[in-house]
Amino acid sequence: MTGIPERFLNYLTVEKGLSANTIESYKNDLSKFQKYIEGSGKNITRFTKNDIISYLNHMRDNGNQTPTIARNIATLRGFCKFMLTEKIIEEDPVENLSSPKGWKYLPKILGIDEINSLLKKPGHEKYSLRDKAILELMYSSGLRASEIINLKSGDINFEAGFITVLGKGSKERIVPINERAMRSIREYIHGLRPQLLNKRTSPGLFIAKGGKTMTRQRLWQLIRQYSSGLSIKISPHTLRHCFASHLLNGGADLRALQKMLGHADISTTQIYTKVTPERLKKVHKEYHPRG
Repeated sequence: MTGIPERFLNYLTVEKGLSANTIESYKNDLSKFQKYIEGSGKNITRFTKNDIISYLNHMRDNGNQTPTIARNIATLRGFCKFMLTEKIIEEDPVENLSSPKGWKYLPKILGIDEINSLLKKPGHEKYSLRDKAILELMYSSGLRASEIINLKSGDINFEAGFITVLGKGSKERIVPINERAMRSIREYIHGLRPQLLNKRTSPGLFIAKGGKTMTRQRLWQLIRQYSSGLSIKISPHTLRHCFASHLLNGGADLRALQKMLGHADISTTQIYTKVTPERLKKVHKEYHPRG
């Protein structure tokens, strides 16, 4: 990708300080849109609102889900804003373009019994201590996949019971960690990690053979391996959804959950209030004077 899109990506990296994973998502979205626009004989800097609508319909017809389409709109919105600022275009083709209805979809989650089953599953014998520590931590603290693989050994405060997480936009936050997760991490640190390092050193907490950093692909494979037999197909993000939904169902404060998840906007966190009606029934029963 060259030209204006490349300048936009550099701007996001240098001026906005977005993470490498976020930049890669922007790049992939823009690359696909550019291919579509150029296929219709237009330039990436000269497209209209109708072109965008046509592209979004194209995405829908090819099986893309609502959240993916909404993310692409956000990418194009940022790209057009950049071109306006740089005076590359004079009118914003994304202006007044609404996100597709229902883009705040209800995430699929596992019940508590299935979570317990997942965390008890025997995995690959050689890596079971590491894998169990990862699963426990993801459910305990709601970390993203990128946050798990970038976690450092020194980020965990065992005495205070919290971890320091470097999230999106290089923003740091403090997240509590429960006793079960801390116990699993200790067992991994003392029982397996030295073997994986094999006299090497690494700042990373969760590592692969030879002290190498775990990749996102390996983390996805790990989750899929352990999730066989469950009611839904899960990804690393599913455990984050479960963390948030189960906390809310237990009565957690929405603002506190926002801080733990690292959401810049509470409207992103509010999606979890829609997941189950059980929470509403519980609140009604607990606080209504005749509940």
